[in-house]
Amino acid sequence: MGTGVARKIIADHLVEGEPTPGEPIGLQIDQTLTQDATGTLVMLELEAMGLDRVRTEVSAQYVDHNLIQEDHKNPDDHLFLRTACERFGLWYSRPGNGISHPVHQERFGRPGATLAGSDSHTPAAGALGMIAIGSGGLDVALAMAGEPLRIKMPEVWGVELTGELPDWVSAKDVILELLRRHGVDGGTGRIIEYHGPGVATLSAMDRHVICNMGAELGATTSVFPADDEVRRFLRAQDREEDFAPLVADADPGYDHTEHIELSELVPLIALPTSPGNVVPVGEVAGEPIAQSYVGSSANPGYRDFAVCAEILAAAGEPVSSSVSFDVNPSSRQILGNLIQDGHLLSLVTAGARIHQAGCNGCIGMGQAPATHENSLRTTPRNFPGRSGTKEDRVHLCSPETAAASALTGVITDPRELEERYSIRYPRVREPDAPLLDTANLLPPPPAEQPQDVQLRKGPNIATLPDFEPLPDQLEVPVLLAMGDDISTDEILRAGAEVLPYRSNIPEISRFAFDVVDETYHDRAMEVRDAGGHAVVGGRNYGQGSSREHAALAPRWLGLRVVIAEAFARIHWQNLANFGVLPLTFTDPADRERIEQGSVLHLSGLHEALESGREELEVIDTAQERAFTVRHDLSPRQIERILSGGVIRFMKEKLSNEEVDATGREGVDLS
Repeated sequence: MGTGVARKIIADHLVEGEPTPGEPIGLQIDQTLTQDATGTLVMLELEAMGLDRVRTEVSAQYVDHNLIQEDHKNPDDHLFLRTACERFGLWYSRPGNGISHPVHQERFGRPGATLAGSDSHTPAAGALGMIAIGSGGLDVALAMAGEPLRIKMPEVWGVELTGELPDWVSAKDVILELLRRHGVDGGTGRIIEYHGPGVATLSAMDRHVICNMGAELGATTSVFPADDEVRRFLRAQDREEDFAPLVADADPGYDHTEHIELSELVPLIALPTSPGNVVPVGEVAGEPIAQSYVGSSANPGYRDFAVCAEILAAAGEPVSSSVSFDVNPSSRQILGNLIQDGHLLSLVTAGARIHQAGCNGCIGMGQAPATHENSLRTTPRNFPGRSGTKEDRVHLCSPETAAASALTGVITDPRELEERYSIRYPRVREPDAPLLDTANLLPPPPAEQPQDVQLRKGPNIATLPDFEPLPDQLEVPVLLAMGDDISTDEILRAGAEVLPYRSNIPEISRFAFDVVDETYHDRAMEVRDAGGHAVVGGRNYGQGSSREHAALAPRWLGLRVVIAEAFARIHWQNLANFGVLPLTFTDPADRERIEQGSVLHLSGLHEALESGREELEVIDTAQERAFTVRHDLSPRQIERILSGGVIRFMKEKLSNEEVDATGREGVDLS
């Protein structure tokens, strides 16, 4: 039996454990990616650890989320991040240079490498044949410090692609098809590996679209082979020397298999308010829209904008007067090429509103839609309120569907344009010799240069909280009892009102769970100093964004225990990193019996965790009944929770490394 791409890369980087599905492993990390919504905490964590300089091949910090500068908070944080990059040895991508994922693919991605990123869409880099894993910021900080990235070995799900996409259908429809089949947790615990003859028909940026939204399936990551198309992409970026072929062997022995015949796909759309709520566009055609939005990390390529420009130019008329047509360039380089090739003129002439290169409305930073009005977006997520509008109606679709619907003012199957406007489908390719723009990506100082840079901290940057170790006994009220698929956008939403406080945990905690219950913060503060509280959830708890603020802010408010039927991987890890016990019901029926206001009692926690016992007893004192829960924490996680958290652990370890360097005896805490 042969070996697939994913397992080849994992074998090359395995430093701990055995690659058996479900077993803990540690991977050496070559590259890291942080963005400004998560990166400020990462830099504060590096400072708290006492790290001298990052220990990776490449670490890059992007400023792409918090671009609105309505007061001092965001620009102060940009300055802090720039000085932190100088201090710790990272590349710095300036505000307006572009979204982290396409810029990283342009400048740093290489086949066979590993990438850890503090953004859940980091797996987009799998387009070049990388194992790229989204993680909480603290796990990425550990990787920067030379620690392995520790995960449970996923199963590998081989998805065979055959045929070729028909006219008016593009890469977004491929991943929407998988979401239509399997929903938002269908990839949990899996790596999706694409293979088959259909792969050769997809460009590197098409593959980026598909890998990016594998996160919406709950997958650990997604990966394509590194073939001639990857070589072409790297050659166009003047980096052909970084190419190395990497393909699966014959009969790679995937744990699960799937087949997609590309020629049979149709334009698809995800209805509000889940990426898994997918139907053919034709089923909802005719519904009026108020916004059509093109861009984001989910459709960041040159062709994704150019195809819209060609459609609008061929139609020869502006977009509907009832539609705000928002164009969000994904990078300055792509924007420059759209200008050079005349596509930006076509978009502007048709009525497009051009925004700066960045994440923008995808993360609720501008371009918020009108209340209860349909918004079509090429973004990866449409969780409730993520757009910045509480009662939004965001749909996810391809650029073709977005452009067609902008023209007509109603949801439109783009295939209808052939008859209505006599338009032939424009098959646009990424340019072989694009204009390259690297001026706004600043390199780190040389390693031999003394690291005496002073971190510039504005008044909104607060010291990281110092959390106490887990007590042996907890008696905590349940402040929230929730259902399935609670996302991190519901635990701690994004948007222009909230994210500027990303460096100030006490302030950002005021918004914790306010999408679910606006009274949560005040009720949590009432019991914070009396032992804290618990929350209860269903399946796929914590899906979506990797932002560790969704663990940190509730923890600052006294959250000690989360009990759910099942957790999304990154949020589960984030909870454990900051000392919140993530527990699962052994009997899902017990979730239905717990109500808001129940008081849960757990005792003998230290002995139970240290003994390796996976099941714990919980007593619901209000109902005078007991039920069992389990944890999936590794011995390493348990040790760190009991000792006061990962940051304290790493600070001691790095300090002992310095002692070793002087010739004195140190303590091995690895």
